[in-house]
Amino acid sequence: MSSLPAGWYKDPADPSTQRWWDGEGWLGKAIPADQTPPDGPPPAEEEPPAAAQPVTPAAAPGTAAPAPGPAAAPGVPPAPGAPPTDAVPPPGWPAPPPGWHPPPGWQPPPGWQPPPPGWQPPPGWQPPPGWQPPPSGQQPPSGQQPPPGGWQAPPGYPPVPPGYHLPPGYPVPPAGWQPPPFPYPYPVQARPHGMALAGLGRRLVARLVDIAAVLVLNVLVNGWLAYQWWLEVEPIFRAAMDEPFASPEPASVRSMYLMLTMLFVTTALWLAYEVPALANSGQTLGKRLLRVKVVKLEDTTPLGFGRAFRRWGRLGMWTPLWNCYGLGFVAQLIDAGSVLFDQRLHQALHDKSARTVVVAVPPGHPKQAEPAKPEAADPTGGRR
Repeated sequence: MSSLPAGWYKDPADPSTQRWWDGEGWLGKAIPADQTPPDGPPPAEEEPPAAAQPVTPAAAPGTAAPAPGPAAAPGVPPAPGAPPTDAVPPPGWPAPPPGWHPPPGWQPPPGWQPPPPGWQPPPGWQPPPGWQPPPSGQQPPSGQQPPPGGWQAPPGYPPVPPGYHLPPGYPVPPAGWQPPPFPYPYPVQARPHGMALAGLGRRLVARLVDIAAVLVLNVLVNGWLAYQWWLEVEPIFRAAMDEPFASPEPASVRSMYLMLTMLFVTTALWLAYEVPALANSGQTLGKRLLRVKVVKLEDTTPLGFGRAFRRWGRLGMWTPLWNCYGLGFVAQLIDAGSVLFDQRLHQALHDKSARTVVVAVPPGHPKQAEPAKPEAADPTGGRR
C-alpha cells in the first residue's frame, strides 16, 4: 500500500500529462499537465492510455546524464521509501552526481508533501563546491547547514570531520580569517607545582652562602695541606717579587701534587655538603636561609641521591681542573650563567641534566611529600 494520497499527479509514463491516482493505481485518461483537473476522479468508463517510456530529464552542463531507470508500469505503485516517480526536477535544477542514490533506509519525514507545481530554488543558489552528503546515510540535524563555499579553516586548526555541520546560527568566519595576536607576552611565567620560580638574585646569594660554608670546611680539612703548599711556593713567590723581570723558577713537583690533592679534597667536601642535603630535603644551608628549594619537574617527592648527584656532578666535577689554567672554573662559570638564557623555567645546565627546577618556598609551606612505605607483615596473621 502506497502512502501517496489520492489525487491528480503527473503521469510517470508521460510527464507532460497528468492522471488520477486512487491510492492503489492509475485510473482514467491522461490530460495535459497544464490543464486544470476536475475536482474529483475522472469518469469510470475512461480507459487508461498505453504506458510510455518516462522522459529522462536533461543533465546540467558539465555533468553526466543519469542512467535510465526501469519504466514504471501503469497501475503499479512506487516502492515504499522511494521518492515519488512523478517528481521531476524544476528547470535549471543541477543534476545529481553520477551514480548518486538516496541513502540506505531513507524515509520521507512524516507529513512530507511534494513541492507545489512551479517551485524553484532561490536565484543563484548552488551547493558548495565539493560538498558531499554525510557518510553512512546520516542526515544533518534540523537547522544545520554546511560551511559556505570556499571556506577554509585557519592554519593549524584541526580538520573538520567528514559529515560535520555547524550548529544553527553559528557565526562562520570569512575566508582568510586569522586569529588576533595574543595580547600578552608568551610564555606566561611558569609555576611548577603551584610555586613561584626562585629569583635569580636569591639563588645567587644562596650559592654564595654555600661557597662560604664549603670554604670553611676546606680551612679545617685542607689547612695543613695548604700550609705545606705555601712552604713550597714561597721561595718562588719572593724571588718573583724581588726580580719581577727575571724568568720565574718552575714550581716543584711536590707543590703540584699538593695543589691537586687539595682540589680533590675540595671536590669531596663539596659533594658531601650538597648532595645529601639536596637528596633529602632539596635545600642546602644557603637555600634554606634564602627560602629556595630544588624540586623535580614531575612531582614534589625527594630528589634521591642519584638525581641529586647528577645535578651536582654537572657543576662540581669540574673542580679538579682548576689547576689546568683555570679550565674547570671557566666551565663552572658557563654552567652557572646558562640560567640567564632560560626565560621560562630559569634552569641552568645542571638543572636540565637532572630535570629539576629551583622554586621559592612560601611561608608555611608543608613538608615535602614522602613516598608511601609498604606495611610490615603481621607475624600473627591478624590474630591477637
